[in-house]
Amino acid sequence: MSILQGKKLVLLGERDGVPSPAMEAALAASGGEVAFAATECFV
Repeated sequence: MSILQGKKLVLLGERDGVPSPAMEAALAASGGEVAFAATECFV
């Protein structure tokens, strides 16, 4: 059982860092539901 099982996730990625699709792929097996994912540029 994962600590994220049944939780809704909000992912905010960074263009020059870790983008949100990479986070979604890494958390795919966590059991959590991605409610919102976006990749932004913080300059």
